[in-house]
Amino acid sequence: MTEPLKIAGFEIFKAQLTAKEQAAMVADLRAVAQAAPMRHPVTRGGKQMSVKMTSAGRLGWISDRRGYRYEAQHPDGMDWPAVPESLLSLWQNITNLAREPDCCLINFYGENARMGLHQDNDEGDFSFPVVSVSLGDDGLFRVGGVERGGKTQSVWLNSGDVVVMGGDARLAYHGVDRIRFGSSSLLPGNGRINITLRVVADLA
Repeated sequence: MTEPLKIAGFEIFKAQLTAKEQAAMVADLRAVAQAAPMRHPVTRGGKQMSVKMTSAGRLGWISDRRGYRYEAQHPDGMDWPAVPESLLSLWQNITNLAREPDCCLINFYGENARMGLHQDNDEGDFSFPVVSVSLGDDGLFRVGGVERGGKTQSVWLNSGDVVVMGGDARLAYHGVDRIRFGSSSLLPGNGRINITLRVVADLA
């Protein structure tokens, strides 16, 4: 494993996944999306998010007019599929933790999708890191501090990059300002997939 690039406490492992590993992971994610279809969530205020989402694992992340939360079932009523072994193996290699993630959140970014600055703070135990994987088109990742506002830094994430948000960066604000549509040939039709692996603890 190469030494990570460190930005504001975020550890960025560039080119962590080979082209073959990326293609295999995309195939795994397609199977997840077939079992638990992606959808555009809405915020509490009723605004539709620009990204499409689904999940795998014991719990899935949900956003609707009731707010943000984790649920044991997809909005259509089925259980979430299991986290693919390719992602469990990556989690183990990156974190060296025996504890497996409870949630594998999968976001798809189309040409005009973005993700505003936010904290990952819906989990019950912040001592575990969040591991983020980029597949497909490049995404402009912006990071800040643990308080809203203030100085931010940006870095382009490429297909196969892995980001670890732990320690002082665990509750830092972060987001994706835009994608460089068509910069990767990994996904038919282009776009970007971002996967985040999270330990939720015993909220459900």
